[in-house]
Amino acid sequence: MVSEATITITKMLETLPVQLEDRVIEHLREYIEVLRDEAIWTDSFTRTQDSLINAARQARKEISEGKSTGDRKHMVLPH
Repeated sequence: MVSEATITITKMLETLPVQLEDRVIEHLREYIEVLRDEAIWTDSFTRTQDSLINAARQARKEISEGKSTGDRKHMVLPH
């Protein structure tokens, strides 16, 4: 089912000359791709946030206990 917003945008596009319509469509495609990418990053970050927090806490603990120097060459990140 098509939303009212989609119907409105379609009607607006239909009022434009073809060349301008093509430009608007290209901008919309690019904008939609940016939004999709942002959604993917947000989802990925949300799923891994706890692991990243735990890894940071562990690293701080090891540094404070003298077990680590913070040298990144030997750093193993959780998957």
